[in-house]
Amino acid sequence: MKIVILSDAFDDSNGPARVARLMANTFRARGHTVNVVTSVQDRAMAGKSELNGIIIWSIYSDYHLFWRPYMSIYSYQTVKNIRKILNELKPDVVHAHNIHIYLSYYTLKIAKKLGAKVFLTAHDVMAFHYGKLIEFIDASRMEIPDKFNYKIGVWQQTKRAGKTYNPFRNILIRHYLKYVDKIFAVSNALKQALNDNGINNVETIHNGINSNDWQLESADIESFKRRYNLLGKKIIFFGGRLSILKGGEKIIVAMNKIVKEFPNSVLLMVGSINAESQKILDFAGKIGIINKIITMGWLTGGDLKVAYFASDIVVMPSIAFDSFPVINLEAMAAGKPVVGTCFGGTPEAVIDNETGYIVNPYNEKELADKIIDLLKSPAKAQAFGQAGYERVKNEFSLEKQTKKTMEWYQRMPSDKRPS
Repeated sequence: MKIVILSDAFDDSNGPARVARLMANTFRARGHTVNVVTSVQDRAMAGKSELNGIIIWSIYSDYHLFWRPYMSIYSYQTVKNIRKILNELKPDVVHAHNIHIYLSYYTLKIAKKLGAKVFLTAHDVMAFHYGKLIEFIDASRMEIPDKFNYKIGVWQQTKRAGKTYNPFRNILIRHYLKYVDKIFAVSNALKQALNDNGINNVETIHNGINSNDWQLESADIESFKRRYNLLGKKIIFFGGRLSILKGGEKIIVAMNKIVKEFPNSVLLMVGSINAESQKILDFAGKIGIINKIITMGWLTGGDLKVAYFASDIVVMPSIAFDSFPVINLEAMAAGKPVVGTCFGGTPEAVIDNETGYIVNPYNEKELADKIIDLLKSPAKAQAFGQAGYERVKNEFSLEKQTKKTMEWYQRMPSDKRPS
């Protein structure tokens, strides 16, 4: 089968890009012909390359993101090249991941008109919203709500988008989604959010990883701890996109209580330091615990794995809808308990009081208490971590994700290519 993957990025810069890369490698290992069409923001990096038997077509695209509500619909910088590439490759399947910045939704129409079966994996809410979905959350409620209503109205859209509001954006996105044979949501929560906002034809296929790749020698872990002066410390891992909406300030408030119980505890912040993450560090300095924060920068590959294995607990306290963070799966693959948010798809991976704890991160006291509970009970933390490992191996394997995806590829009828 000839498969083309469309993805704005194809590296380790974010979860969706990592998922696209894992799937491409798995398809290639199964003997399929795999091409990837992606974007680069450095003109010198544009062109055709090969990686592990996968052909990568990198198209230059860069613009001021003020125009994203327009360029995400139709990108004049990329669609001509994408049409040319797809026409040359004549793929059986075109599978898009995140295309809402540089490649654009119009590429779905191009793929279908050229006769391919077309699929889209939705990793976030950008098919109907302008950013992180927060409007459904009542920040004054400290409990975990029984259910959520993700419907967002026009007034909420305009208020959120401000001057970037495009009244035709969502209408045109839904139009181009009609060219997709099936939309895959990475969680049931995201499927509901899409449905609540008028996007149907959706099935859930959770993200997956290969737990067999998550093995490390104890010497590597000890070496990592020595390098960063972590020996004898209680290590709490907070990683990914280090932002306020990812719960950055909430975990800092929680740490202020945690360090009183465990003076040897530290927060390991794994991710790029930018203007927003600097605000988190400034906040830590303001409340006097900056010496308890260790910043690692962006880690990939083996360095990222050893950071997980060196940690005692992984936290994912997002205060916005978080579709299905890959960090949860990586933590479980490393045998670590997770204290995760109730907002989004995290409760579908992390089972409360079995593989970790689910909390409302606006309840900063509960967030801190659950982390303290695991630090006080190493045996419980280990049991949660082992249960998490078994769960990710059995329920969220890359093999299982790939099998479900391939079944949909084969289930949909073939289209006749136009002459």
